Amino acid sequence: MPATDASPPETSEPGPSEPESDIRSTARTPDRGSGSSATDRSVTGHAATDPSDEMASGLDALETPAGANAKAVSQRVLAKATPPVLAVVCVLALWQLAYSLNWSASLPSPSQVWGELADAHADGTLLPSIGHSLLRCVFGFGAAAALGIPLGVVLTRLSALRVVLGPILSSIQSLPAAGLVPIAVIALGNSEEAVYAVVLLGSVPSIAVSVAAGIDQVPPLLLRAGKSMGATGLNGTLHVLVPAALPSFVSALRQGWTFGWRALMTAELITATPLPGIGRMLSEGRDTESMGLVLASVTLILAVGVFVESVLFTPLERRVLRQRGLTGAER
Repeated sequence: MPATDASPPETSEPGPSEPESDIRSTARTPDRGSGSSATDRSVTGHAATDPSDEMASGLDALETPAGANAKAVSQRVLAKATPPVLAVVCVLALWQLAYSLNWSASLPSPSQVWGELADAHADGTLLPSIGHSLLRCVFGFGAAAALGIPLGVVLTRLSALRVVLGPILSSIQSLPAAGLVPIAVIALGNSEEAVYAVVLLGSVPSIAVSVAAGIDQVPPLLLRAGKSMGATGLNGTLHVLVPAALPSFVSALRQGWTFGWRALMTAELITATPLPGIGRMLSEGRDTESMGLVLASVTLILAVGVFVESVLFTPLERRVLRQRGLTGAER
């Protein structure tokens, strides 16, 4: 009996021994894997903390984007400047060709027109003429914008007023500036006031009609959303309607400037104002039958118009469109 009691403990069961060996082998296997991964991490960490590599990557991060941005900016400027430069070169080449072939006895060469501008600068009439014309148009355009924008907004809010004034404004807008000058001269005399009146009559209808047309294109959903949030009346106009129609306002101002500038040149050409202007130079060229002075004056008119367009209205329109995520901002 004692022998039979001692024999069961001496019997070893294979089940428990196998898990123990598996546990030991499993424990050893991660040690090897962890050792290799630790070694890899140490090597990788050593490579990542190499001072020369860090300095090189830092210099690449600082220099490469700046160079890429500068290259992109130069390419964009070149792409925008190339078409107008090529257009000017083509016009000058055709002009010189027409002069060389003697297509017209009264046509001067480009160099002769440049000589007229140089003579006007030498006798002190070029810069004052440009300055006076610009000041007149700036003041007249500012007053036209202050009158035309509110008038356009009011026309969209009061349908009865729009029915009455809409056709009148459209008729005045289509009227040539040469038809407005005699009215202004008879009413105000041959004075600066007559010139400003012509600029206002040329710009205000254009701005008001364009502003009203731009507001008409505002989605009604925006107006309903503003009303649901309490933006009604003047509050809705200032915070919902005007911001939504702001791109159209910029286009209206651009068109108003164009109409005002042309009206100003017509008024300076016809009226006898005490201060000189580009229109006065054009009138002198007509009176003296100097085609060179006439073309020089026309060149100044075109140059001022292009300058104002490229410096003021094009960047303003691009900024407004970019703020709204419109594709026109990339132009």
